[in-house]
Amino acid sequence: MRLARDHRDLLAAQRLRYQVFIAEMGGTGPLVDHEDRLERDALDEVCDHLLLIDEQCDPDAGAHVIGAYRLLPDTRLVDSGQFYCDGEFDLGPLRQSGRRLLELGRSCIHSAHRGGVGMLQIWQALAAYVHAREIEILFGAASFRGTDPTRWAQPLSWLHHHHLASEALRVRSRAPAEGYLLPPDALDRRAALSQMPSLIKAYLRLGGMVGEGVFVDHAFRTTDVCIILDTRSMPQQARTFTARGFAG
Repeated sequence: MRLARDHRDLLAAQRLRYQVFIAEMGGTGPLVDHEDRLERDALDEVCDHLLLIDEQCDPDAGAHVIGAYRLLPDTRLVDSGQFYCDGEFDLGPLRQSGRRLLELGRSCIHSAHRGGVGMLQIWQALAAYVHAREIEILFGAASFRGTDPTRWAQPLSWLHHHHLASEALRVRSRAPAEGYLLPPDALDRRAALSQMPSLIKAYLRLGGMVGEGVFVDHAFRTTDVCIILDTRSMPQQARTFTARGFAG
């Protein structure tokens, strides 16, 4: 695990992102390069890119990055700089908190390495990054596949009724969808959790909460919730989760 060091690393991360978000999930975007198979946007140059490296691969071949996480600390924003999530959610409550913020995004891992220790290594390195920079609140868009929120009525309703962020940190969708929320007595816990994306369940185990409403991202063909992690509210095990061998 390490942060991207040069343009080769960034291109390899963008190539992996293309494979996952464009080729696998069918998304697109204004700066996506279909010819060179690169998923990129305007924030890439100001973010840190946390990478899982396959040391058996030659960086010159561009396949050495097998996992990636894009990190944008608030210290990188200048003047009217925007987080990625600003386009989907009103982040006013987070900004007004006066606490150190880190936006998480573009989390992906190569299909050949899913289900193993790769994601654990990424989480450990992220914990080290957060600790070293004294980050207090982590947040980011987390996605359900497709643009029909009613397809995910059970997990979305479960998140709303059981994991809604406190009013002080509750961001809200800029274009809230309607018709997907179920009343509490219609919830099926087993169905809700079985349909929940594994990344979102991982956030919940760390004490994660969600903002109010969902945002339908038609370009990426996803239904997004805003995950919020307050380090003060994390379980003790999560707060003491440290990395070994991470070269920041």
